[in-house]
Amino acid sequence: MSVHKQIKKVTTHVLSEMKLKGEKISMLTAYDFSMAQIIDKAGIDVILVGDSASNVMAGHETTLPITLDQMIYHGASVVRGVERALVVVDMPFGSYQGNSKEALSSAIRIMKETSADAVKMEGGKEIIESVNRILSAGIPVMGHLGLTPQSIHKFGTYAVRAQKETEAENLIADAHALEEAGCFAIVLEKVPAALAARVTREVTIPIIGIGAGGGVDGQVLVVHDMLGINQEFSPRFLRRYHNLYAEITGAVTNYIQDVKSRNFPNEREQY
Repeated sequence: MSVHKQIKKVTTHVLSEMKLKGEKISMLTAYDFSMAQIIDKAGIDVILVGDSASNVMAGHETTLPITLDQMIYHGASVVRGVERALVVVDMPFGSYQGNSKEALSSAIRIMKETSADAVKMEGGKEIIESVNRILSAGIPVMGHLGLTPQSIHKFGTYAVRAQKETEAENLIADAHALEEAGCFAIVLEKVPAALAARVTREVTIPIIGIGAGGGVDGQVLVVHDMLGINQEFSPRFLRRYHNLYAEITGAVTNYIQDVKSRNFPNEREQY
């Protein structure tokens, strides 16, 4: 019987067991109570309260503007809708880079005020001091390497990362550094599939991919992209499982017509 079906609550230990048994890990983002409740009941393993809320919920062009207070609001909303999935909250830009004391303070606020299970941080060796300090407080940390959207102004592009040998070797070294520090998993974003498969083989912790091929331990997508709510984002790695944009538009159009034509409310829909 699969690990996925046996357990009532997904923990970091459960994810390790899944990697050990070769069982793929499913992960999606959520930012509010209702969506979290739906995808949790559907059986998702991990819910990421992503700083992508900055894009899909607030309409910003990058993930940089979202604040720690806003991430805590989204995190707490999601946790209230979840019974089974492991809930991971992104630490937003500016809440951990360059100051490990501030990093610990930010992580403690997230854990205390959201009741989430873990935090996620972007970067490798350059943030290892912050990672160590947070882990020393007993807070589980998920790493994030490859395309790191919080560093978009440094790289200037959302292109595939680590295609050159030097960058690839640095990414592998960063993955080992995060594992040695004690991270329980790493997200690998938009890197060559062969490199992602190599990292997955070399480290013992689960590797979750987004645009990183099929040789990793699990996959993550932004729920608005996967459901087709967001129509403007169409990278190669995205598979749309639905076209909610069209369905919602159709429903709203029908509602408007019914209101205008006095069809809604009808006799049965009144008191």
